[in-house]
Amino acid sequence: MRRLVELPLSKSFQMAYQSIRVRFFRSLVTTMSLVLAVAFFTFIQTGNDTASGLLGSGNPSIERSLSKAGYDINSTTGTIASSAKQRWIVFLSLLTCVVGIINAQLMSVTERFREIGTLKCLGALDRFIVRIFVIEATLQGLAGGFFGALLGGLVAFVSTLITFGFSVIVYIPWTEISLTMFYAMCTGTILSLVGVLYPAIVASRMLPVEAMRVEQ
Repeated sequence: MRRLVELPLSKSFQMAYQSIRVRFFRSLVTTMSLVLAVAFFTFIQTGNDTASGLLGSGNPSIERSLSKAGYDINSTTGTIASSAKQRWIVFLSLLTCVVGIINAQLMSVTERFREIGTLKCLGALDRFIVRIFVIEATLQGLAGGFFGALLGGLVAFVSTLITFGFSVIVYIPWTEISLTMFYAMCTGTILSLVGVLYPAIVASRMLPVEAMRVEQ
């Protein structure tokens, strides 16, 4: 009877970190796609938050500037509403990001046939294999989400200053923007985890003999 080995969580983190280091450029490409998707999402949401703060100032000239800039002002509630077109574009960008992550992780599984086969031959449990991929995705998701939220928020802030001038800084809702950036970072992490689930399951169900037999 084959002896199964349950390795500690710290070992999983160590192996996941080493895997990212060895495949740094592939991980960087995957993370950059996440950065761009989260940055676009943050840019749209932060722009709407900022516009709502400016609208709440009650300044008629700012309201006219918002209308001229193309913001959809709800005449009934007096708030900025995201358009259906914006929501659809954001959804497509996030969906494209997930598809890209799945593709990259599947290629990573292919490259690591022998590594996975060796681990399973040594008695590693299926959940240990899944855990390694999940930890890798979490690290990439946190990094991509953080830098994406930072980039999107910065671009939105600079765009606001260019469009409305430095005088509107006092009306910018920093609390709402901070929450938006936090939610965007969480969204990036979740997207990374969703993208890795199928490849991780494929890797964990791989038979050791078949994995070791594959030529690299």
